[in-house]
Amino acid sequence: MSSRKTLLWTAVFAIAMGWLEAAVVVYMRELYYPGGFEFPLKMIEINIGVIEIAREVATIMMLIAVGMLAGRTRLERFGYLMYTFGIWDIVYYIGLKLAIGWPESLLTWDLLFLIPLPWIGPVLAPVLVSIAMIAACVVIVLQNDRKRPMHPGAWSWAGLILCGLIIIVSFIVDYKTAFTTGVPERYRWELFLVGYLPGLAVFYREWIRAERV
Repeated sequence: MSSRKTLLWTAVFAIAMGWLEAAVVVYMRELYYPGGFEFPLKMIEINIGVIEIAREVATIMMLIAVGMLAGRTRLERFGYLMYTFGIWDIVYYIGLKLAIGWPESLLTWDLLFLIPLPWIGPVLAPVLVSIAMIAACVVIVLQNDRKRPMHPGAWSWAGLILCGLIIIVSFIVDYKTAFTTGVPERYRWELFLVGYLPGLAVFYREWIRAERV
């Protein structure tokens, strides 16, 4: 299968998965937030919490499986994981908007993830990460097609991982507030950007390096 078809069909999978995720969340909010989703977060039963965490793990495993099947190299497999994750995440929010009119804006706060701690933040933040991941995969695939593959070194990988961890910290640093007073006074955009912008710069440097080979 050509790269374009692979990108197309993995996108179809991610779109369907995003809508499925949105549907599940609509049902959960109807059960726990019948008056509309809001902070502070409500505590759910332990058994439901375990099931929800297991569902999130299963979701990640599905994305990993798609990446393993779609990619031709290790980097491309990781790229397709990012690609499907990014499309899934964006379609998830589109699905919620179509189904229940939420979020009100890109600055609306959301509960993003539960592992290892609850992630909270405005919708715009994960959407920006998703856009970057989609673009990164497309670049990786196109570079392979042009016989100019990217080969990030150990230091580049270390930098990208560090940047990713900093972004995650920006989501979890104020998680306790979500269960007490509600959303924090503000999101840690400065922390997010410290991870996001250098991460883009590291990837761009590797892209240019591949172009010069």
